Amino acid sequence: MSGPDKFQTARPARFNWRAFYGLFRKEVLRFSKVAFQTVLAPLVTALLYLLVFGHVMADRAPIFPGVSYTAFILPGLMMMSILQNAFANSSSSLIQSKVTGNIIFVLLSPIGAAEFFAAMAAASIVRGVVVGLVIYLLAVFYVQLPVAHWPMLLLFAVLGAGSLGAMGIIGGIWADKFDQIAAFQNFVIMPLTFLSGVFYSIHSLPAFWQLLSHFNPFFYMIDGFRYGFFGHSDAPVLRSLMVMLAFFVALSAVALYLLQRGYKLRH
Repeated sequence: MSGPDKFQTARPARFNWRAFYGLFRKEVLRFSKVAFQTVLAPLVTALLYLLVFGHVMADRAPIFPGVSYTAFILPGLMMMSILQNAFANSSSSLIQSKVTGNIIFVLLSPIGAAEFFAAMAAASIVRGVVVGLVIYLLAVFYVQLPVAHWPMLLLFAVLGAGSLGAMGIIGGIWADKFDQIAAFQNFVIMPLTFLSGVFYSIHSLPAFWQLLSHFNPFFYMIDGFRYGFFGHSDAPVLRSLMVMLAFFVALSAVALYLLQRGYKLRH
């Protein structure tokens, strides 16, 4: 076995699918058993945003041709919920395991960094997509929301949730206590999602703020996801897709590196 701060090196050279499935199943069961907190609470929050902003701004001119303001913000609210819950899933799981000390059982099991990362990211994608789907199924009773491009819609949802799942792994590894994870979510995730065009088109902003928005990767997540519904977007959809892929690969590489090094996973 390797040094005290690393995953075991005595593991199969190939990807261990059994270990991946075991951890993935454990993570899915972990959030599904508290669905009132992990699924219903984000649903209520998103619907409150929809009702309040949709009512207050109901008379606003459509952002895209033939699209009401209420319909315009719904994909943004869905994607915001997907991103926040994907991050919360992996980060909360890791910090809970570190604080309670049961991370040692994962580190001593025949699971490598790749399997660990894949299982945590996949479970985060499942939770994020489930939350987004539940919001959509209930919101369509309030506003009509046809889907123009299902493949792009699903691709952006999965890439967005996967990126935030990887970011949650990074945050969970870095944090030593729950307060640090809460600070990460409140001062990084929340501002980036709210300033990414959830409630507005960036074309309504002054030139400087439009330019600044293009440096926010969350803008491309939400804009590309919105394109899947309406076939319209503020940025070229292929550019959004390239930014999303680069963001996902970069975060995944950092998360894998930290896992392989065992950074702050054992003391």
